Amino acid sequence: MTERTQEETVSYSEILESRRSVRVYDPSYQLQRSELEALIQEAALAPSSANLQPWRFLIIDDPKLKEELFPIANAQEQVRTASAVIAVLGDLQCYEHIEEIYGEAVARGYMTQEIKDSFVARVSTMLPAMSEQSRKDMVLFDGGLVTMQLMLSARARGLDTVPMAGFDKNKFKEAFAIPDRYAPLLLVAIGKAAKEGHPTTRLPVERVTFWNEHFKA
Repeated sequence: MTERTQEETVSYSEILESRRSVRVYDPSYQLQRSELEALIQEAALAPSSANLQPWRFLIIDDPKLKEELFPIANAQEQVRTASAVIAVLGDLQCYEHIEEIYGEAVARGYMTQEIKDSFVARVSTMLPAMSEQSRKDMVLFDGGLVTMQLMLSARARGLDTVPMAGFDKNKFKEAFAIPDRYAPLLLVAIGKAAKEGHPTTRLPVERVTFWNEHFKA
């Protein structure tokens, strides 16, 4: 996909329409750490359950570690050739950060101390009492939101991505010493396309949208 200068503006529609799942990358193109951090910062503006921001990111750009990841990710070649692979993890104990998050909201004047204390008390009781599966469902939902935002931010910068759910999560946790509190959700390869992703089709709006009626299969 073509590179853009900073002076060029890209419409949101163009970003959406030009995003492809790219699997063939230019291995000579390397993203700087500052660029990846900027993408994470933008992606983390995504909404999350109770604003607990349960996402965590393990960025893998070391060639040796990408080779280690390669068989774990079902030998998908983009793991080797993309500039980096970002593993999106879900923190199953994200509620432990609630005081930090909402204390900052009070400090910035976004809410009163009274409202913060009431909200923190409710959430701090509710989330630890949830089943592990319910918490996994929550972080998976939030992980999907942040991942889509990450991919769109990348496309707006002229970069290409592909999300990968096809990897052995248990082997990934073992290989990269991931603590049990973090659930591996998916991998995102990111870099510059050496071959554009192929276009895909979508069902028409009238096939997927229902108005003020009982759902029909």
